[in-house]
Amino acid sequence: MLEKILLGTYTKKDSQGIYTITLDTQQEELLDLALVTKEVGPTYLAHAKSGQLFNVTSVDGKGGIASYDNQYRLINAVTQDGASPCYVAIDEARQLIYSANYHKGQVAVYQINPDGSIQLVDEVFHTDPIGPHENQDKPHAHYADLTPDNRLVACDLGTDRVYTYDVADNGQLTKVASLKLPDGTGPRHLTFHPQIDIAYLFGELNSSITVLNYDRTTGQFNIGASYPTLPSDYTDFNSGSAIHVTSDGQFLYGSNRGHNSIICFKIAEDGLTLNFIQRIQTQGDFPRDFAIDPTESYLVCAHQNSDNLTLFYRDKQTGILSLLQKDVYAPECVCVKFV
Repeated sequence: MLEKILLGTYTKKDSQGIYTITLDTQQEELLDLALVTKEVGPTYLAHAKSGQLFNVTSVDGKGGIASYDNQYRLINAVTQDGASPCYVAIDEARQLIYSANYHKGQVAVYQINPDGSIQLVDEVFHTDPIGPHENQDKPHAHYADLTPDNRLVACDLGTDRVYTYDVADNGQLTKVASLKLPDGTGPRHLTFHPQIDIAYLFGELNSSITVLNYDRTTGQFNIGASYPTLPSDYTDFNSGSAIHVTSDGQFLYGSNRGHNSIICFKIAEDGLTLNFIQRIQTQGDFPRDFAIDPTESYLVCAHQNSDNLTLFYRDKQTGILSLLQKDVYAPECVCVKFV
C-alpha cells in the first residue's frame, strides 16, 4: 500500500515550500520526495476532508494562513504585520480554521468561505503573567485545536497556561476557563485520549508530559501526574516537541529535540497513569515533528536541523518502535501529515 504524506518546512536554506513523500508499506520505505507548491515558511499544515490544504505562510514579510484547493493551487492568503503563526487546525463542522502565533501570543479564527477562501473573523491575545524561564519573555501561543466537545483549547508556552474557549458558529471566541501549569513548564502541544476526557500535555521547557482531566461542564482542565521524558542523568539542552496517542488509547509517543529521541508510554486503562516502555534515538538532529500512519504500524519522524526523515515500524501490541530507514532527505522539515 502506498500512503501519501505532506511535509511542512522552513524555507531558510534549501527548502522551497510544501513537499509530498510516499510511504510504501509493502517495501517498508519512504520514497519519491516531490515539491507540491512553492511557499514561504509553511511550517505547519492542516489537511481538510475535502482535500483542501491550509498552511502557515509569509507574504511580503507579513505572516498568516494560506488556503489551497485539492490540487494544491493557491486560493488566497490572509496575513498581518509581524511573524507567522506556528500552528493550524481545522474545524470541519463549523468550517473554521484556527491558528496559534508564538511571537504574538495570539489565537486567530478564520472562516472558510464557500469558494474555499478564508477570512479572519476573530482573534484573542493572551495577557497573563509570564513564567520564569528565559524563553518566557512574553506570551507565546503555541497550539490551538478542538476539545472532544468542540470547544477550543490553546496552549501558551510563555504564560504556563492552557486556555479554553467557547466557539460560536461565526467563529467568535469566549474564554470559559484557564489552567496554570507549574512555573517553567512551557505548554507546547496537547493531545486527547480517544475514549476518555483526559489530555496529555507536553511541556517544551521542562520536557515533561502532564496528564490533565477535562471537565466538559465547565471547560476546565485539572492537573494530574507529570512524567519526565528524559533519562535522569541527561543534563544537556532539550525541548519537548510533538505528542500523539494511538487510536486505541493504549500508547503515547513524544519527541525530544536535543536528546533526539522518541519516548513511548503505555497508558493505563483509566487513562491517568503512564508506564515507560521505550526511549529510542531518532537518527537525526532536532526531531520537530512525527506522525503515525493510518494503519498505526509505522511512525515517520522529521528532523529540522539534519534535513532527514526516519521511518520506524511500530508493534501494535507492545508499542515498541524499530528502525527501518534513516537519512531520507527532506529539507528543513518540521511538520508531517498523512493524508
